[in-house]
Amino acid sequence: MLFEVWAPHAGRVGLHVDGRDRPMEPDPGREGWWRAEAEAGHGTRYGFALDDGPPLPDPRSRRQPDGPEGLSAVVDHSRFRWEREWFGRPLPGAVLYELHIGTFTHEGTFEAAAERLPHLAALGVTHVELMPVCPFPGTHGWGYDGVAPWAVHEPYGGPEGLARFVDAAHGHGLGVVLDVVHNHLGPSGNHLPAFGPYFTETHHTPWGAAVNLDAPGSDEVRAYFTGSALAWLRDFRLDGLRLDAVHALRDNRARHFLAELSAAVDALAARTGRPLFLIGESDLNDPRTTTPREAGGHGLHAQWNDDFHHALHTFLTGERQGYYADFAAEGPGALVKTLMGGFFHDGTHSTFRGRRHGTPLTPHTTPAHRLLGYAQTHDQVGNRAVGDRLSARLSPGLLACAAAVVLCAPFTPMLFMGEEWGARTPWQYFTDHQDPELAEAVRSGRRREFAAHGWAEGDIPDPQDPATRLRSCLDWREAEREPHRALLDWYRRLIALRRAEPALTDPTWAYTGLSTGSDGCFSFQRGPLRVLLNPGDRPVETWLGPRTGEVTEVVAAWRRIELPGPDGMLRLPPETAAVLRLGPRP
Repeated sequence: MLFEVWAPHAGRVGLHVDGRDRPMEPDPGREGWWRAEAEAGHGTRYGFALDDGPPLPDPRSRRQPDGPEGLSAVVDHSRFRWEREWFGRPLPGAVLYELHIGTFTHEGTFEAAAERLPHLAALGVTHVELMPVCPFPGTHGWGYDGVAPWAVHEPYGGPEGLARFVDAAHGHGLGVVLDVVHNHLGPSGNHLPAFGPYFTETHHTPWGAAVNLDAPGSDEVRAYFTGSALAWLRDFRLDGLRLDAVHALRDNRARHFLAELSAAVDALAARTGRPLFLIGESDLNDPRTTTPREAGGHGLHAQWNDDFHHALHTFLTGERQGYYADFAAEGPGALVKTLMGGFFHDGTHSTFRGRRHGTPLTPHTTPAHRLLGYAQTHDQVGNRAVGDRLSARLSPGLLACAAAVVLCAPFTPMLFMGEEWGARTPWQYFTDHQDPELAEAVRSGRRREFAAHGWAEGDIPDPQDPATRLRSCLDWREAEREPHRALLDWYRRLIALRRAEPALTDPTWAYTGLSTGSDGCFSFQRGPLRVLLNPGDRPVETWLGPRTGEVTEVVAAWRRIELPGPDGMLRLPPETAAVLRLGPRP
């Protein structure tokens, strides 16, 4: 077997394989690369020693059986026997479901998560979006401090566990998307700097020195992360990747790394005959993120839209602290603006940032499915002080209103695990750092952060306490009880309606009407379907206009409502949402 490693600054590199050491030779065809042949097979442990130092894990390790600090293991992906043929599921028309393997079930494994896939298939979602699964310190964590971007966290089930999960998901007709982190690596177990210039002081991010995408040596670094992305899609038959915080990928080269990556993914899609896609998380409100490469953009296939989340969140909760302030000040108009144009901050002043932010997105040239719309995500729940979901402060009726907007808007909808039944379990920030100093730094840092916003330090959950992770695990028994069961049925009905009604997945930003009435009713119409919300605590009567020549059907309603009378007035109960069909009288 051929072992290779890029170590441009090393004077000597040794291969440690199966307990034996042997020297490696420079590769004459590739500067900075070293190579050696050795007998090895699936499961063989190995590492690389730089300048007579201790063996370190392979930067391109496919498996870390003993965690990030241990030796790597050879993985032969051809050994896995896929049981299902899979032709892929494209992003347009999709409904995504974000989940965290470690808290989706109490067991916290791929195997246990796979047992819940029938629930997701019955719910009607099309893709499961897994939070990061790369190796990180300890057993439990969010996964954003991973240090081996080509490998799979062993406590979850390792690479074979992930393959079995993907195969099972495909058997239920579900695509699988993986959240990957290219903008930084975790602080513990990161050996990349020993091998080469993977990071650069030219740029800095909130996590320190930036990943080297434009300084000397960056060609190999770019190839490293592109290769990792393609390996996930190819070897595990994934359908797409979610790219974490792409605004932190600092790159001044003429062709941005994201454009290079999207071109490589599109080429792989052409070779495999499967639709593959990239979804970026970006804080820039920049249309170039999803603008096709041919038009000068980066060519990602979609991006998260936090502005829509913030507008919907403030509309339903009234919160106005931090980055919610500008959205709350605008009232329902913020939700109208994001539904009409995607971004709320499109060159407007951001009070939170103290400057102008964003640039306008052009709806007539941007299919609406390129923006993801959601009421909750791991970030918007887990980064709150106590990890409280919307269900902690909103009634089931208001949760139903949130679902109606997300699932009937033109964006690609995404749900956060447990949202579909209004889970009352929090989702809190938890870690399992093995380094006591790092653990204490994380614990005290998080408490200081929220103390500055008025929280008592004792009220902030200890990330290192195992109870914090346990509190964050879904309680599946909730879904069988009221009012959770009714909310779950509501989500199922809306997702089925979205699948059945072409108007709801129309990529154009077409609305017959989008308004906020003086009666407090919020409404918009997509094709023949009108969505109405009454978020208030009192019934309202809203005028639907003359009914001459029209017939109205109640397609779905959170509370029972009657058809409008001859005067066109519809009575909406408090805290409710309804979907009506408007059509010609037969």
